[in-house]
Amino acid sequence: MSKPAARIRLMEAAFALFDEHGYEQTTVDEIAARAGVGRATFFRHYRSKEAVVFPDHDRLLEQIRDRLATSSHSTALVAVSDAVRLVLLHYIEEGDLARRRYTLTSTVAALRDREIASVARYQRLFREFIAEWMGDPTQSASLRAELMAAAVVAAHNHVLRRWLRGETADAVAELDQAMREVLTLFPNAQEQSASGTGTTVVAFRGEQDLDVLLPALRRLIESGPR
Repeated sequence: MSKPAARIRLMEAAFALFDEHGYEQTTVDEIAARAGVGRATFFRHYRSKEAVVFPDHDRLLEQIRDRLATSSHSTALVAVSDAVRLVLLHYIEEGDLARRRYTLTSTVAALRDREIASVARYQRLFREFIAEWMGDPTQSASLRAELMAAAVVAAHNHVLRRWLRGETADAVAELDQAMREVLTLFPNAQEQSASGTGTTVVAFRGEQDLDVLLPALRRLIESGPR
């Protein structure tokens, strides 16, 4: 069997040393030595000791941008939900590594600060996309975009933390439900700016049967514009 790639060996060595000696006490040289590579090889793969701990956020952000870029105005909210799901699936695919990271960042202040900064990057990306989707440069629209982006990220993080703690058996289904709840909080920007006439239809994918959804949709239609 071939040896794992140097990047993977470095990551595995780092987490093993963090478990044995603690994050603060572990050095880059020790990580490289445990992985069987030199210091220069370490820095070819990771910019710092902190970078070993976290997933490749730049790559994840690019995947989100790509998914959002494929949407039209009418499918923008579906794209937001899909993009959030991409991030959750990445953590699920990491499995035990994601849970070890969660334990580590819960105890090391510097890592918590970096995690908060990473979350802010995701929220900014969603805010910019939602603001463009709204197409309204007013201050109130900017605030709505900020609030919606914050709610999207909060829903993802809530479900992710539940999965990390082993509190949910189906995190993807739970996230889809959470996103449906989030999106009901924010009416369509075009509907808000319209004169109150016309019909708006919002489509989403879910696990519920059509027989369950139709009564709810009917009640919304009969209630009229709000």
